[in-house]
Amino acid sequence: MHNTASHLPFLSLVGAGPGDPELITVKAIRVLSTARVILYDALVNTALLDYTPASSLKIFVGKRYGCHTLSQQEINDHIIAYAKSHGHVVRLKGGDPFVFGRAAEELEAAAAAGIPSQVIPGISSALAVPAAAGIPLTIRGCSESIWVTTGTTRNGDISCDIALAAQSSATVVILMAMSRLEEIMEIFAMHGKAHLPVAIIQNGTHEVQKIITGTVRDIAFRSTAAGLSNPAIIVVGEVVNFPQLLQQVEKQQKGLHLAE
Repeated sequence: MHNTASHLPFLSLVGAGPGDPELITVKAIRVLSTARVILYDALVNTALLDYTPASSLKIFVGKRYGCHTLSQQEINDHIIAYAKSHGHVVRLKGGDPFVFGRAAEELEAAAAAGIPSQVIPGISSALAVPAAAGIPLTIRGCSESIWVTTGTTRNGDISCDIALAAQSSATVVILMAMSRLEEIMEIFAMHGKAHLPVAIIQNGTHEVQKIITGTVRDIAFRSTAAGLSNPAIIVVGEVVNFPQLLQQVEKQQKGLHLAE
């Protein structure tokens, strides 16, 4: 195993989890404690920087819709330059680095420069954010599969997978899609899903988390009225009704207890 405490060039791609600073792995914390340079994204909770050495360089590199402070190529260049000048570089990425995190490109850049690397998986926001909101992505007899997709492609077009997902019976989790929400919901409606439940979770697992629910037909209106924006995760499927069903059951149980 590589000694990350040495001055030799080394890259650790670390998943920071969905936002709550406690939803990070023990291994990630250990690796952060040996970092000489940390390059972190906009979706990373800065409380995690407390796990890094006081002497380490902490550099914000953006990477969020509407605030791209650095291009991917510039980030790759930073990784290589700081690894060669300082040693152990931690690239701290929101969620899991391999789920829409462009981590593969950073690994390729490091490998091309002769810099060894490791990946520390993180808790993906695609799974953890709905769970923390009480929405199970699979329920036996209701949803047997999950479709996780990005809302837009590299050039800004709506992903072709959205239309395929809209034809399935799977729970659909859509990331980075708020700017095209209305158009995406129109695609679901075109495939007979106008009444399908939808939840949007903004700042999931954070103290300022905000959730709205509705249907394919009205969620864009509800989202606009509530002022929701990125970062947010969209969940489409019958599973969205699960928290409401639980509340109904709890009310019924309370009613039975009162009747007794």
